[in-house]
Amino acid sequence: MPKGKAKRDSLNGITIEDYKIISYSRDTTYLDTTLTIQKEYKYNYLRRDDFELMPFSNIGQTYNYLGVDVERATMYPELGAKAKHFNYWEVEDIKYYNVATPMTDILFKTTLEQGQLLDAMLTFNTSRHLNFSIGYKGHRSLGKYNSNQIQSGNFTTTTNYQSKNARYSLRAHIAAQDIKSQENGGLTDKVAQFESGDSDFTDRPKVDVLFDDADNVVLGKRYYLDHTYKLIRKNRDSSYVEKTSLSLGHTFGYETKYYQFMQSAGDSYFGDVILSPVNDKANLKTTYNQVSLEFYNRTLGRLQGNVNMFHYNYFFNSVFYSEEGQEIQSQLNGTELALGGEYEKRIGGFELIGSFKYNLSGDLSGNIFDASAAYSLNERNRLRFHVHSSSRMPNFNFLLYQSEYLNYNWQNTDTFKKERVNSLELNLDSDFFGNISAKYTNLDNYAYFSLGPNPEVVEGSEQANIKPFQEDTGISYLKLKYAKEFRLGKFALNNTLMYQTVSQESNVFNVPQLVTRNTLYFSSDVFKKAMYLQTGVTLKYFTKYNMNGYNPVLGEFFVQETEELGGFPLLDFFINARIQQTRIFLKAEHFNSSFSGYNYYAAPNYPYRDFVIRFGLVWNFFS
Repeated sequence: MPKGKAKRDSLNGITIEDYKIISYSRDTTYLDTTLTIQKEYKYNYLRRDDFELMPFSNIGQTYNYLGVDVERATMYPELGAKAKHFNYWEVEDIKYYNVATPMTDILFKTTLEQGQLLDAMLTFNTSRHLNFSIGYKGHRSLGKYNSNQIQSGNFTTTTNYQSKNARYSLRAHIAAQDIKSQENGGLTDKVAQFESGDSDFTDRPKVDVLFDDADNVVLGKRYYLDHTYKLIRKNRDSSYVEKTSLSLGHTFGYETKYYQFMQSAGDSYFGDVILSPVNDKANLKTTYNQVSLEFYNRTLGRLQGNVNMFHYNYFFNSVFYSEEGQEIQSQLNGTELALGGEYEKRIGGFELIGSFKYNLSGDLSGNIFDASAAYSLNERNRLRFHVHSSSRMPNFNFLLYQSEYLNYNWQNTDTFKKERVNSLELNLDSDFFGNISAKYTNLDNYAYFSLGPNPEVVEGSEQANIKPFQEDTGISYLKLKYAKEFRLGKFALNNTLMYQTVSQESNVFNVPQLVTRNTLYFSSDVFKKAMYLQTGVTLKYFTKYNMNGYNPVLGEFFVQETEELGGFPLLDFFINARIQQTRIFLKAEHFNSSFSGYNYYAAPNYPYRDFVIRFGLVWNFFS
């Protein structure tokens, strides 16, 4: 809710600002029950703005990339199967709460055939010092095409505690998540059955797909604890404003996760099969511990030093021997040890934040460094500069993989190098000029999946030879982004424009040159201000480019240079309303699909969705 808009309860003095939401990085916001155009952009399966993503036909299936942020949140490799992780909540995605009274947040939205999306969260406290939350996001969507059902479940529970004397604080969470997808491999005859617009095939179950017997699953469980104790704590004079403190902290995380691909019989589309049915399963168990010592002084700022230990065990169930006698081991395990530090200082409108971690032992990680400087010129203008540098090995599925498909077995632990990422970003957030950002990124040893240079593709086995590769030469990537809203009375035009250019020797890092989203909408109070109404039309468009292909065996996108896709408009019409703390959403998605040409794809052979009307609501209520 904007400043000055919080409504105070005359009986107990509680405002909406007393319902605090705390991020992983300890930034604190409060519950926002307003209805803005940004709420329209975030009202989707991911509950975040998907401007830089291109959804597949079914809700929750996966997303192709229209823009890329290659900065790493951690210095350690991940399991892989990144195309299946868009709805997987990492440690950095979990929110903690500090509320005055119990509060509930419920999102409901229809999906595509026989299913719905429900995201419900309840947070409450037993005292002003101890807060809990419990949430579950459940989703199921049959989809319009055959063998394309998607379902997922995300269960989380959190604890946020601070002792009465403010010396000891703790936050913890448990997360159990699964994403299950039927995989149909895309269309078999996209020209005659899809692009022609033949009325016989506008009933999408009549369109032929490659498979009807394939599934993949991501399942993970995580336990996380972060707690600190202030060894020294001095207040300023007799007030409770802290002047100096010395704290000892400990962070613990344990997570088990696996990715599994199953198919009742091998298919030549992926090449020769060793054993049928296909049941590939990659497992990863990780344990993370960090011990830190933090000094805070109101004048000098916050300074922390830490020691980190990361243990990993990535494994399959057997050792693989190729026909040439090459052994592909079943396991990668070890321990990484690193030193780190953090610094933070705010002086008036100036803010300086920096962090680094440096690897002392272990083969996977190298270093990670982040630094940002921000300055608030005034309440309407803020400037921010950010630097990132990191080095680590690619994800585990690049280094080692085993499958019942013969060509999907490899071990690159001795040949792959650490990927290096260096980026500079400048951002201006201005009420007058809009939001302007420029980011320059340099990539070295970029790892990707591809059919390889000049592949010999045999018809019927188009993805038989997909392998991990690493680009020896550097890649330079520039992304410019501009967002600005223009208002005239009750009408507004909200615009987001992104320009991208890539300098590379081989076309392995592909993004569209131009992406734009423009929303013309009307908003007003109606029914004697009992309801706030918002309605309009959104246009999204991106230029043609070599969109990455999707591989269901790996759950990954791969580089392809044979087909340019894009260059089609996506038009949505919406009517949204707010009644007290309830926001109601109604949208006609892609209503131009039947008259602008059937050339809308999210990846080669995978169409975007047809015209559909969906509705739902977000409801907050308090006890």
